[in-house]
This record gives sequence, C-alpha cells and structure tokens, in this order.
Amino acid sequence: MSTMMASRHRWIYLGAIVLLIGMLITGLLTYSQLHATNQANDKAKQLTAALTAAGYPVPSQSQIVHTLGEDGGAVCENPAHALTQAQWKYGMSNGAGGPGQRPVLSDREVVYAESLVLSVYCPDQLDAIKEKIDDLKLRDTIRN
Repeated sequence: MSTMMASRHRWIYLGAIVLLIGMLITGLLTYSQLHATNQANDKAKQLTAALTAAGYPVPSQSQIVHTLGEDGGAVCENPAHALTQAQWKYGMSNGAGGPGQRPVLSDREVVYAESLVLSVYCPDQLDAIKEKIDDLKLRDTIRN
C-alpha cells in the first residue's frame, strides 16, 4: 500500500524539486544583478567625484550607471585601438562632410575628461590612451 501511495504522489515530489531549483536559479540571478548594480553605483560615485574635482559638469548618477555600467561599456572596449582612435578624432572635426571636413584644435579639458572615465572604469588602459592624447595638438578653446 505504501509503494502505491508513493507512486501516486511522485508528481508532488517532482514538482517540489522543480520549484526549489527554480527558486535557487532566481536567487542566484538576483544576487548577481544586485552585485553588478552596487558595483556600477560605486564606480559612478567615483567618477562623479573625479569630474566634480576637475570642474566638469556631472551627469546624473543614473545616467552614468546606465551608460557605463560596472565595466565602462564602450569607453573601455579597447580605447587605444586604431578604429576607436579614428572615430574619436572624427568627433574632433568641424562637422562638415567630404572635402570640407577639417580637423579642429580641440579643447584640452574636453579631451582629458575621457581619461577620468578611464581612470575609474579601466585604469589598466589609461597609459595607452594618455600616449595618444599627448600626441594631439590641443588648446584652451573653451572660455569660462
């Protein structure tokens, strides 16, 4: 009689096991997301402090967290790579297309703001980008 009872209630045991495994997976995912969010908030606070100390305007904490996350996002994705440098230098042009496009003397402070982001999110890549920044012709073009 007891084996007949056990076979009838086997679906209860299997359901309980599946439910426990589901709760375990949900707990692990929630914990890792919370850890990533805390790390992203901590790095955003560091960047906010660095930007404030340097006298730059600071975006909101949530904008920094959503844009850079905990790893710096696209900013830290090989910033010294040739293609990234080309896009970066293209952004420092006059905005014209075709033969009218000319490089401009960008402001030193604007260019150095990226090094602050790199120093917080990917300090191991900061030396490579500083060499590239030192090769640029920069001026103090923004007036206070």
